[in-house]
Amino acid sequence: MFHILEKLCYTGKESEGKQKVSEVNMGDTAVTDSYRVLLSGGEGEIVEKKSRFIATIRKSETEEEAVAFIEEMKKKYWDARHNCSAFIIGSRGELTRCSDDGEPSGTAGRPMLEVLTGSGIRNIAVVVTRYFGGTLLGTGGLVRAYTQAVKEGLAHCETGIMRKGCELEVAADYNDVGKLQYYFGQQGIVPTDSIYAENVKFILLIPVEKEEKVRKNLTETTCGKVKIEKLKETYFVDKE
Repeated sequence: MFHILEKLCYTGKESEGKQKVSEVNMGDTAVTDSYRVLLSGGEGEIVEKKSRFIATIRKSETEEEAVAFIEEMKKKYWDARHNCSAFIIGSRGELTRCSDDGEPSGTAGRPMLEVLTGSGIRNIAVVVTRYFGGTLLGTGGLVRAYTQAVKEGLAHCETGIMRKGCELEVAADYNDVGKLQYYFGQQGIVPTDSIYAENVKFILLIPVEKEEKVRKNLTETTCGKVKIEKLKETYFVDKE
């Protein structure tokens, strides 16, 4: 599976990257507080002097997933001249790789990786497939084409922000339900669950940096009658 990595351009320390990839899970405190993630991949295409550049982007949370994706694209576009690639793994981008796949050194994989890095998206892989149109583009032309192809692919992706959050259980009397719902609406808070029994309980998922403020506001809104319990800390995605 890993034989294609012999031709990839390495950035960063290999041992450090492989060690930290597994840290990207929702319960690990090693994950950074927030970063952009890919919710759904996409595909974009540009044409430059009759050469077709097809960018395919997919979420990849491990090096193995990224390598498998690259192999998949090479099989799908087996008749193309080049299938260049780049990927970033880890919440802090600890592991990065790129490949020119036969294009002049530095004209494909590196520019592609720079676009991914600039986007701030983590756990992402891209393959740009080139069907040669008969005209040489030159070094500058290739860099521009591969750069633009990745940007076009990203434009067709859906992204979000992975945030560190906490789950709160808010218990109140029925008399305060209207006040709480009004507050939620004003703050753009959508309860993940509502439980109506002897009293009313709302389950909220909010960013950790807003917990103190939300607690204070809820207490003031109900004149201190609300009961707030933190159920757990977790990670969640805000859709962009």
